[in-house]
Amino acid sequence: MSLNRTGTQPFNRAMLFNVGFKEAMKDSVWDCVIFHDVDHLPENDRNYYGCGEMPRHFAAKLDKYMYILPYKEFFGGVSGLTVEQFRKINGFPNAFWGWGGEDDDLWNRVHYAGYNVTRPEGDLGKYKSIPHHHRGEVQFLGRYKLLRYSKERQYIDGLNNLIYMPKILVDRLYTNISVNLMPELAPIEDY
Repeated sequence: MSLNRTGTQPFNRAMLFNVGFKEAMKDSVWDCVIFHDVDHLPENDRNYYGCGEMPRHFAAKLDKYMYILPYKEFFGGVSGLTVEQFRKINGFPNAFWGWGGEDDDLWNRVHYAGYNVTRPEGDLGKYKSIPHHHRGEVQFLGRYKLLRYSKERQYIDGLNNLIYMPKILVDRLYTNISVNLMPELAPIEDY
């Protein structure tokens, strides 16, 4: 499945992941979902992409961080959850427009729901991060304020308030989904 955004809103990685989840659930009965950044390449093909009793952070050791976890709560790049876990945490937050913060909010949601994050041991979690530039995209400066209120927002911001208009092209080899994302939540100042 290929997912593209349209419209004039800033980039919203988390909302695109939520859209991908909703559309995938229409496609088949899945039990596991993996959210994978396109610029992360696994360096070890033995890192099994599957889900277990706890959410999994696959990309635990990135070359751009010298293969050291940048901070304990880091949950970015490649993450996997069961469908049940993802629904229980209400998916990713939709309020993070621009770059940054949505992975940290996801970590919070996982912990508030009573889960712990697992990571692969040794070299299994090594990934190469392909350098690229986010042309015209800016970091989301309101992310710190939103993160302070992760717990309060968890069940009002996510899968349950997702609004999007899909344009779906089904081909023999792939499905391409283009979406116009629409903000739903109150401004950050209201939190």
